Amino acid sequence: MNRLELKYGCNPNQKPAEIYMADGSDLPLQVLNGRPGYINFLDALNSAQLVKELREATGRPAAASFKHVSPTSAALGLPMSEALKKACFVDDIEGLDDSPLALAYARARGADRMCSFGDFIALSDTCDATTAQIIKREVSDGVIAPGYTPEALEILKAKRRGTYAVVALDPNYVPKEDERKEVFGITFLQGRNNVVIDKTLLDNVVTENKVIPTNAQRDLLVALITLKYTQSNSVCFAVDGQAIGVGAGQQSRIHCTRLAAQKADLWHLRQSPRVLDLPFRPDIGRADRDNTIDLYLSDEDSGDVLDDGNWQRFLTTRPQPFTRAEKREYLAGITGVSLGSDAFFPFGDSIERAHRSGVSYVVEPGGSVRDDNVIDTCNKYGMAMAFNGVRLFHH
Repeated sequence: MNRLELKYGCNPNQKPAEIYMADGSDLPLQVLNGRPGYINFLDALNSAQLVKELREATGRPAAASFKHVSPTSAALGLPMSEALKKACFVDDIEGLDDSPLALAYARARGADRMCSFGDFIALSDTCDATTAQIIKREVSDGVIAPGYTPEALEILKAKRRGTYAVVALDPNYVPKEDERKEVFGITFLQGRNNVVIDKTLLDNVVTENKVIPTNAQRDLLVALITLKYTQSNSVCFAVDGQAIGVGAGQQSRIHCTRLAAQKADLWHLRQSPRVLDLPFRPDIGRADRDNTIDLYLSDEDSGDVLDDGNWQRFLTTRPQPFTRAEKREYLAGITGVSLGSDAFFPFGDSIERAHRSGVSYVVEPGGSVRDDNVIDTCNKYGMAMAFNGVRLFHH
């Protein structure tokens, strides 16, 4: 099959819509269930590249959660602490520790649960039953993977009353070197971004602190590969083998950093005892828990943040307030976070903001007329920063 008709394009008024191979060859994918849409396929094909590159760069299974052509997170299949499992709502999943792929998706989905609501999922490896069980109970549009076990496929086919989108992508597919797209009737042509992201990009450490430990090198690669498929401008915070805050599509570097840092802070705060011990009613669903946690962690500095009645509907008792000062104190103990940027930092302001969210390691292309200011700011906080010389804009 070399053409696949879609229901509509980005919006219902945009018809006709289809995906096809311009050279007449067969599509390198198969729809096993459901009817993915135009945006679904944009998410699927971008995220599939991301997890494939993570797998190749690290040797570990990887997963990504995508929304509107940018990742909410991407993660490797690494062990999870009990606190992280609880924060990601997967502490009840049987066999989780035995499935690296399930661990990867649990991390990717749990990093930014608000933005992952209704995501499209990419998996680097054949989807197993444990991973499918996590996917089944989350609000999601679809999944793309190189394959599915029979049990996993049956689980996914039953989701959304049988309409859930399940796509298999040929793992051996290699696209052409040139890529094209049309805007306003004009065709754009460029070479594919085939830059290989590996540890050699971290060799040029320009700060006084020259030490980037192995785990931080891994996290910097996670950040860079995530950025390669994130709408620019973009900045990514990563730790423990996963992206914990992605700032995408902003016009200024500092706004990217602030957005990503806020998400990273929430990821840390969700694992605090104050949040993990919130007394939720047992019948409350995950989406309502997420909304309540978001309210609880809002910037209000009083105990009135849940006075609109949410605490009475979702919690058995009213919680103690988590004040701004208490949150700052908790976050002040965070260190070892990695930060990647798809282009150079023009000022030291992004480093200042990153420091407040526990960043110890930075990678960026370099090349700003104010590189010295950025380096000095890193030195001020003892950070190690590498210039990789590679811009990763994606549009």
